[in-house]
Amino acid sequence: MASPSAPPPSSSWVILGSIARISTPADGGGASVALTAPPRVSILTVTPRVFPDPPTPHFFPFVLAADPSGLLLLQANLHCTPTREVIDLPGENGFTWKYYTSRYLVLDVTTGSAFHLPDPQTAILHQALLGLVVSPGGGGHYMVAELQPFIGTNTATLLCFSTEVGEWVEKRVHYPLEPRPRPWAAICVLSQHGKLWWVDLSWGVITCDPFADEPVLGFIPFPPERVLKCREGWRVIDKYRCVGVSAGKLRFVDTYARGGGARKIAVWTLADPDSTEWTLEHEARFTEIWAHRSYKATGLPKKIPTLALIHPKNPNVVYFFLEEHLFGVDVRARKVVECEVYGLVAPPSNRIASRFVRAWELPRSLSSGNDAMAPLIYSPVSMSVVH
Repeated sequence: MASPSAPPPSSSWVILGSIARISTPADGGGASVALTAPPRVSILTVTPRVFPDPPTPHFFPFVLAADPSGLLLLQANLHCTPTREVIDLPGENGFTWKYYTSRYLVLDVTTGSAFHLPDPQTAILHQALLGLVVSPGGGGHYMVAELQPFIGTNTATLLCFSTEVGEWVEKRVHYPLEPRPRPWAAICVLSQHGKLWWVDLSWGVITCDPFADEPVLGFIPFPPERVLKCREGWRVIDKYRCVGVSAGKLRFVDTYARGGGARKIAVWTLADPDSTEWTLEHEARFTEIWAHRSYKATGLPKKIPTLALIHPKNPNVVYFFLEEHLFGVDVRARKVVECEVYGLVAPPSNRIASRFVRAWELPRSLSSGNDAMAPLIYSPVSMSVVH
């Protein structure tokens, strides 16, 4: 819980850095988070109890999801002695070498607890396929689920851990994209309207209700002109695209350039959870933003920035990284509304991308409920680890 001596944040949301800092707090807890109003970046700190190894460019604690309920899903990949593991899945057999061991924790900043998820019998395939969603029945319950497509088939497994059940459960589901030869290139998983939304920034989103006894996967492709070829934009697409929740709706932000046209920011909206098409909300050229006096006042160069995220309350505002700064642009008004030096734990600025920050709407206990932007707020929230 927030320290009584610390003022509550004056913003109802924060920009949370995905990579956590490793440090030993004075209170001996397992984790803590320092909240600061946007556009500054809030940082999660975990202790060696959570991540006992020294961090490296390949092994570090990483926030996979930040839920408005106050739950954070954290992944910690720890180096280990290489081991040979057999792969025995439908359509995929063989073996692979494992160079790390993964642990997953759910941190609850409202109760000050951190729960270490048990290891499932079926291995988690990739952290980008793992999401967290709060139970519609309430009671503090939630589910962590991974979508595991079987290559070359029309089936997949939904690997689910629910606090109501207390163990991992496998649900077989129909996979809507096979037998197409294109693999699903997941970048993150969002929760909205009691569903999970798996995001492939080159193609679209897959969604389902993981609490259903027989979940049904739905596929919502991006507008045809925004769908990329397989491996197009590989390893860089999250510098120019993101999908996020803003004002209660799913939004797709695109700055990726194809051909020699003028570089633009486009914001698309999924009108409701049952929609199958995206609607273009607004669009602006970077040259229009650079020409505005608000951009000139930042002192930043006229360079194409790296996309960060969309404002979770105001879908007109999109945030970007450029030269150690994080700035917000009102796309409709074509002007800069905020600009600050950001302070991420990692990566270096030349490798920054949208996956390294999360827009986190805070629970009521940590928020004053208004969007007044304070210059700096510090609210330590300490947590202990439960195995």
